[in-house]
Amino acid sequence: MRLSDRLEHRQSHTIGGAIAVDGKRMPGDRGSDPLAKLKQRVQAALFARLGARLHDSSLTEDKLLAFVQQELATVVAQEEAPLTKAERQTLVREVSNDVMGYGPIAEFLDDDSVTEIMVNSLHTIYVEREGQLHRTHARFLSEDHLRRIIERIVAQVGRRIDESAPMVDARLPDGSRVNAVIPPLAVDGPALTIRKFAREAFQVDDLVSFGTLTAEVADLLRACVIGRLNILVSGGTGTGKTTLLNVLSSYVPNGQRIVTIEDAVELQLHQDHVVRLESRPSNIEGKGEVSIRDLVRNSLRMRPDRIIVGEVRSGETLDMLQAMNTGHEGSLSTVHANAPRDAITRMETMVLMAGMDLPIRAVREQIAAAIDLIVHLSRMRDGTRRVTKITEVQGMQGDVVTLQDIFAFDDAGVDEHGRFLGRLRPTGLRPGFAERLGRAGVELGPLLFGGLSSMDRGGRR
Repeated sequence: MRLSDRLEHRQSHTIGGAIAVDGKRMPGDRGSDPLAKLKQRVQAALFARLGARLHDSSLTEDKLLAFVQQELATVVAQEEAPLTKAERQTLVREVSNDVMGYGPIAEFLDDDSVTEIMVNSLHTIYVEREGQLHRTHARFLSEDHLRRIIERIVAQVGRRIDESAPMVDARLPDGSRVNAVIPPLAVDGPALTIRKFAREAFQVDDLVSFGTLTAEVADLLRACVIGRLNILVSGGTGTGKTTLLNVLSSYVPNGQRIVTIEDAVELQLHQDHVVRLESRPSNIEGKGEVSIRDLVRNSLRMRPDRIIVGEVRSGETLDMLQAMNTGHEGSLSTVHANAPRDAITRMETMVLMAGMDLPIRAVREQIAAAIDLIVHLSRMRDGTRRVTKITEVQGMQGDVVTLQDIFAFDDAGVDEHGRFLGRLRPTGLRPGFAERLGRAGVELGPLLFGGLSSMDRGGRR
């Protein structure tokens, strides 16, 4: 029986590496794809024919692609498989994508509804849509296939991954963040995680429509950025810290010089006066590393008005705090933490990681003097990201950094679809920095902190 005839007898059949069930396109299941074995043979033969040309730097991407397609046509013809024209096109397209592109995860990279791709093993690939994880039927052909995809990704940005450096952070050309781990660290085979970069950066109106924050809170944060408060965005993994940091950065007035410092460039600032710095890992000899801390120190010599650090993880926290305390007001950063109080504790620990033998009270005084506001994000059980706390850092009381919640998330249960009904509401406490903003010419509405929100004044929903 012809391969195409066998395909027709299947209730679900493959289309371009995906499965169509009752006419509906579903994620690809290469394990049940009748073309899989043929595809694997063709791919192996193609790699044998290409040899070192795949890594020939003198070949442009277009020339290499043309050469791959030419050789692929020869290999497919030699197979003499009974393929229809459509099947042959599918085979050529998928093998070309495996050799030149991102293999079975390419469809998810092109899908705007997918925000994260998680490859746990050859046959276990998850994606995140609307904050929820879904297991796909996509599969890699072999461990070598997955390993080649990972090596291609990291090579594009001048990084490497091998047994001597089995773990790497990198980014795709569109800015998507990539983390890869291979054996011996990854016990079950290579693991790959891609946090996709939005084609267009979310604006504050998008966050309001998503329910991440309210229009009143957006106005408050805008006033705080314009009024040059030092703001720390805290939250767990995948809560949207970088997205919110990008929105806050957009409020910086256009005439000010901004220096951004990141592990992998993600911020999309549209101001005219921006210098973007990115850290660099060590080379194969273990030399040439430029850390976030090195970049923070160097930024102080670049005459910045604002310093934006994508995330503080280690000893650079001390340098960032000192910058905030020495004339660089209005600086921004993020930190991993479960609550505003935890963010303070983590910063204390990270300052001590700088190797300075400082008394803990001195560290806390640095934090209390530098940080004015903590904006905390949480990922709810329904998959949504919400600002759940806006907390003012008031100062020191004894040996403790004192905090005051200005806004807090009001948990009002869930609706029939399981979506949280709560929203961010004022606690009724007016922050101490309100007068400071007033002196800077930034006025806050009288009802913002203690009165009803605009939604409540118009009638509670």
